[in-house]
Amino acid sequence: MVELDPGGAVSASPHRRLGFDLVQVSQVAASMEGFGALYETRLFTPLELEYAGCDDAVRAERLAARFAAKEAVIKALRLGNEGIGWRDIEVIKLADGDCDVLLHGRAAELARRMGVERVLLSLSHDGDYAGAFVSVEMRHGAPGARAAEAA
Repeated sequence: MVELDPGGAVSASPHRRLGFDLVQVSQVAASMEGFGALYETRLFTPLELEYAGCDDAVRAERLAARFAAKEAVIKALRLGNEGIGWRDIEVIKLADGDCDVLLHGRAAELARRMGVERVLLSLSHDGDYAGAFVSVEMRHGAPGARAAEAA
């Protein structure tokens, strides 16, 4: 996000980060077919797999969107080199139909240290593509916010 200070200078906001990812559904379907349960249980939590259902086409679409969300969270939190497990980031379906992100294990620990207050998620899929957009809000003055400011 870009903000103008009172003097008119432009600076990056240190307390918000964005992440986006796009995944090809057919690639997820091919991995599901090629590696089966090993692929699915390595990347997705039991709740994510339960929600994905049994219909192969719908399952691939839903898992592709969840994989995109996990990648978008990693990008937004800058966790690419932190050894985060795929199942440390979980996408859950809420009663109202929206989806939300839960962080577990190392991902949750690092997010806490960074001062993450909220992780907002938007998922979409159309045809052979699924995408996810993530916005992370951090406390002002938190270590993660200062690191973003220094970058």
